[in-house]
Amino acid sequence: MSETDGPESTSADKPAWATTGATAAEPAPAAEGDAPAAEKKPRPAWLIPAAIVAGVVVVGGIVVAIVTSGGDDTAAAPVATPTVVIPSPTPTATPAERPDPTAFTSALPASVLQYAFSEEKKADGWIKADALEAVTDTYTDGGSGTLVVDAGQFATAKEATAFAKTLLKGDGTANAALGLPAAGEVTAGGEKVGTFVVHDAGDGTGVAVWTNGTSVFRLTTAVADVLDAYNAFPL
Repeated sequence: MSETDGPESTSADKPAWATTGATAAEPAPAAEGDAPAAEKKPRPAWLIPAAIVAGVVVVGGIVVAIVTSGGDDTAAAPVATPTVVIPSPTPTATPAERPDPTAFTSALPASVLQYAFSEEKKADGWIKADALEAVTDTYTDGGSGTLVVDAGQFATAKEATAFAKTLLKGDGTANAALGLPAAGEVTAGGEKVGTFVVHDAGDGTGVAVWTNGTSVFRLTTAVADVLDAYNAFPL
């Protein structure tokens, strides 16, 4: 994951390499007085290790009291309710040591949301597709939940983009409740470095595929977690 300046996934036009025909809806412009929409979360360049910044969900509301006095209805001033800050989940399991780390694999995270790194193996299929280096990392929530990340580095960004096209099979399943499919640009330092697509695979899992310069990533996990996991991934 992830920048990875990578969004907290603000959906944008579907990247040219994506095979799905659907794109995420553009957010409506904020009305006067509304808080500004959240900006995309920038992702760092793939080789720069970055800490995952826990996202927060802010739940707030306005309670309006209507006070009746002397037969006349008088609207009281709006009263803001307390803000509730819910931190992103963190793993209960302890991340395993990464075997034979390289500059590339050392940049991959030890945990993503509630999932902790548990094992790594070479992604032979990606290497046969001309990746210079590729691994498949498995993360666990300490129970039955898993998150799998395939990550590879190619010689050029053009090769990475071409390979990413082969990873999306079908159009996925529209899932408006989860904001899927979602698609857009990956940026680093304010510059576009790749594109991403996140969709519902239709089998209970969600898949995120994105490029970041010469690197390609595919993240697979429970569909309810996939968009949050993509946003939390630091690459």
